[in-house]
Amino acid sequence: MPYTTEEGGRLNNFAKEPKVYQAEPPTEGQKRTYIILGIAATALVGGLIVVAFSVS
Repeated sequence: MPYTTEEGGRLNNFAKEPKVYQAEPPTEGQKRTYIILGIAATALVGGLIVVAFSVS
C-alpha cells in the first residue's frame, strides 16, 4: 500500500490506481449484436406500451 506521512506523523493511505488502457472500437460482430439488441429492446418497449393502452 502506498502510504505517505503528513505533518504531525499521520499516515495517509491512497488507493491503488487501476491500469489505464485505450478503448478499442467495436468489431463488426459486436456492432451487429448491438443493432439486434436495440431492435429487440424497441420491440419490447413498444409491446409494453401497446399492452398498457389496451388494458386501460
